[in-house]
Amino acid sequence: YSLYGILTLVFAILLIVTCFITVALVYFQLAVEDYRWWWRSIMSGGSTAFFIFAYCIFYFKYKARMSGFMQTSYFFGYMGIICYMAFLLLGSVGFFSALTFVKYIYRSIKCD
Repeated sequence: YSLYGILTLVFAILLIVTCFITVALVYFQLAVEDYRWWWRSIMSGGSTAFFIFAYCIFYFKYKARMSGFMQTSYFFGYMGIICYMAFLLLGSVGFFSALTFVKYIYRSIKCD
């Protein structure tokens, strides 16, 4: 096994878990007859990025031995951009999986 193979596997698991969790949360929202699921599916999918950024704060405070304005601004600047990209990626994955799910369940409704 190589490092890139393991990282690819973990990334695939992250995408699959994001899909399933977002679909479950959209289902719970639709079950209580709240049909405004669009933005909530993006937020529930992309919320992992907030945890990543929180870990970056923890890492900077307790693990990294960085000091000074330039190191701090570079670290949080790049981590902010990376977490924003993760938010967009996982939010899009969550939205499109929820959209596919909603189209599938409403396709079978018969109106007489």
